[in-house]
Amino acid sequence: MPRMSLLIAGSIATDHLMTFAGKFADSLVVDQLDKLSVSFLVEDLEIRRGGCAGNIAFALGQLGLSPVLVGAAGEDFADYRSWLERHDVDCKSVHISESQHTARFVCTTDSTMAQFASFYPGAMSEARQIELEPIVARVGDPSYVLIGPDDPEGMLRHTQECRQRGYRFAADPSQQLAFAEGDLIRDLIDGAHILFSNEYESHMIQQKTGWSAQDVLDRVDVQVITLGANGVRVLGNEIEPVEIGAVPGVDAKEPTGVGDAFRGGFLAAMQWGLSYERAAQVGCVIAAYVVESVGTQEYSFTRQGFIQRLEDAYGAEAAAEVHQHYM
Repeated sequence: MPRMSLLIAGSIATDHLMTFAGKFADSLVVDQLDKLSVSFLVEDLEIRRGGCAGNIAFALGQLGLSPVLVGAAGEDFADYRSWLERHDVDCKSVHISESQHTARFVCTTDSTMAQFASFYPGAMSEARQIELEPIVARVGDPSYVLIGPDDPEGMLRHTQECRQRGYRFAADPSQQLAFAEGDLIRDLIDGAHILFSNEYESHMIQQKTGWSAQDVLDRVDVQVITLGANGVRVLGNEIEPVEIGAVPGVDAKEPTGVGDAFRGGFLAAMQWGLSYERAAQVGCVIAAYVVESVGTQEYSFTRQGFIQRLEDAYGAEAAAEVHQHYM
């Protein structure tokens, strides 16, 4: 039986999050903002592993798969690499920049939830140098190549290569939609087996591409639209629409990374050969674990606990089908 791999292409980043106990506004002089030079004494610093590809790959590893991470990082990636590899993520194909650090988000939040933040793309800009074919030669033909938010030129190159080589791909432009023009968005979506977005992003896709909702469906096999606390909707011209409610009884703490975890769960079920309904359910369950924790990769669960939570949310039949593959 041929090897089938899951390639997860996208951003790899670390988040540096700090908290200021006071109010930024108390230190700002409105008519002197052109001479702004202030410093805030913060109370704490949290360094979290992140980036969309890192988060999705981590979720897949938690579900017993061994996804292949495809992205660009700096030499400071060593600790993050060790963490991912301990959680069954293949990092052998991560491109390491010789001159730039791993992408970084640095943010300070005050007591009113106002923020000063900066994003440094760094090594992420070198994702355009990555070719998929040598990776496939190493790990086997991909069942899916997920192309997530990343350097736009890198995303476009991966998409074009998937079309040229016949790799089935999932388009996940999400965070890049706000900055991308219609031509780029059309190029990233056309021909995808799966298009992932949230509800707001689905409307942004239509607005920027000039395509109607039906036009989008005519260009992809399946569109998966997450609906936040309302669950998920799966649409396609060749399938019956699927609408799944979110997991009930969630103790929400922080939403960052929830969509990435959902994508990991959805792709895991696809890799197992399950239905779109089961894929949406698996995605919703792992998303529930993420929203109940602070940090995109700080959650954990046992296989028994995951299956039980799936059964509690979606019934014994759903749990039994997933348990055949995740046991």
